[in-house]
Amino acid sequence: MNTRTVYVPTPDGTALATDVCLPDGARLRPAVVIRTPYGRDAHRAELRGWAAHGFAALAQDVRGRHGSPGEWHPYRGHEKSDGAATVAWVRAQAWSNGEVVAVGASYAAYCALVTALDGPDADGDNAPDAAADSVHRDAVPDAVIAAVPALGLAETAREPGGPERLWARAGWWAAHGDRRDSDPDALERALAGDPRLLEHLPVVRLAERLATGLERELPSWPRLWADRERGRLLALGSTARLPLLVVGGTRDPFAEDTVALWHDWGGPARLLLGPWGHRLTADPAAPPRSRVNLGALYVRWARAALTGSLEPTRRGVIALGDSGRWHSTGATEASTRPEEPTGPTGSEAECSWAFDSSTGLRLLHGAEFSADPDHPVRSDDLAVPVRGYRADRCLLLSPPLPRPLDLAGAAVARINATADTPCADWAVRLTALDPSGRADPLAFGIVRRTGPPGEAADITVPLGTLGRRLPAGTRLRAEIAGHHFPAHARNPHTGEDPVTATRLVPSRRTVNPRGSVLHLPVVARRRYVEPVPEICR
Repeated sequence: MNTRTVYVPTPDGTALATDVCLPDGARLRPAVVIRTPYGRDAHRAELRGWAAHGFAALAQDVRGRHGSPGEWHPYRGHEKSDGAATVAWVRAQAWSNGEVVAVGASYAAYCALVTALDGPDADGDNAPDAAADSVHRDAVPDAVIAAVPALGLAETAREPGGPERLWARAGWWAAHGDRRDSDPDALERALAGDPRLLEHLPVVRLAERLATGLERELPSWPRLWADRERGRLLALGSTARLPLLVVGGTRDPFAEDTVALWHDWGGPARLLLGPWGHRLTADPAAPPRSRVNLGALYVRWARAALTGSLEPTRRGVIALGDSGRWHSTGATEASTRPEEPTGPTGSEAECSWAFDSSTGLRLLHGAEFSADPDHPVRSDDLAVPVRGYRADRCLLLSPPLPRPLDLAGAAVARINATADTPCADWAVRLTALDPSGRADPLAFGIVRRTGPPGEAADITVPLGTLGRRLPAGTRLRAEIAGHHFPAHARNPHTGEDPVTATRLVPSRRTVNPRGSVLHLPVVARRRYVEPVPEICR
């Protein structure tokens, strides 16, 4: 095999740096295309892996990043037109058989998806000109592999329920925003110089503080918070007919977007949801049987997709934590009620845990508590204060599980609660406590609600898609709080936009245990599968 760097032209004349790795031999090849802002050099081993299996493999720096000229504007219209131009260029090469698979992870998954989905610019601005749009219609790939997809500005900036993802966005913008290269440790260095950096208000001007520590400007930061329209790519995906493989992790902050993309996709769709975070890496202590060779899976799935041998269905597998067991799942039809979770289903049965039951979740304290943004519940600390406890959350605990419990599917908490402020965030964190008391995160959800102060309301908090095996003796600890900082920006409780607010006030909260319940997706009929064969059929 041989690798060379070429510069692929785009409609406006910008030439994008692209590494091309070709297998030995003269026969025509299918191709995989990876378009990334994180540096094409990091994909050299991956390109060789694809080439070893007979694919032409390309990794390209997106416009304005690393080796590619131009200006870097995350999630703007050029990703669609540049991707289309690249696919068209591939198909025009002497070594191409015309088949192309778009592949990517995180932002690169967005690049793959927006290239594959014909329609208006996915982020609603900077649309390419008519010539570029014509190129796009004639240059969509034949299949897509999207791992831990970051679907757009709005999806990455805010939770589906409204609260702002502060830590993740500050870290990403510090590392990658408004610069040609990347600096993964930028936020940590800035916090070392100013430990209270993320507390500064307003959030929209946080870039000014970051710029001081980073010694560079971040002019695109305010635009991140200006875009509030979610679901553009999901809507386009619902009309797609090409095959999709979507890969995610139950510990990834974008897991629900991953599941939604699979659930709404119009063509043959496969979901692989493992016990991973955003980097798709397993716990080093996890047994080997819980790991999957993603490279080999991608090759096998791509061959099946290109030969048309995938069944025209929507199917997937979810790992039961690090147990090495995988649960086969299908997908429900979309709910007619927007607050109802949609997603994997199959041999799952909803199990309800009432808040006022000795066999469900018993209230320990905090039915009345204060959500004080000056002293928020921390997202980076699972410890619960015992001595000198200030009621800053509602705390509940289950009895030990009498037998092992398998969970696979969507979890949700329904709480009856009151806030004395016009706007309130409700964060629900579920933790598994082993018999020794060691805490392990299990599920989390946060929603924002506005309404008349002092009025009780039934609030639904989706807790994401679970994949876990809980051993006998495990206790479930539930916390209901008004903040989850610094993962999420603090709600000021004044009714002002948390992005522009400069004044914070406490909020008194009441949770009615008798009107509240936790719903968990218990596997009623255990049906374990091998993930690779299930995904590739």
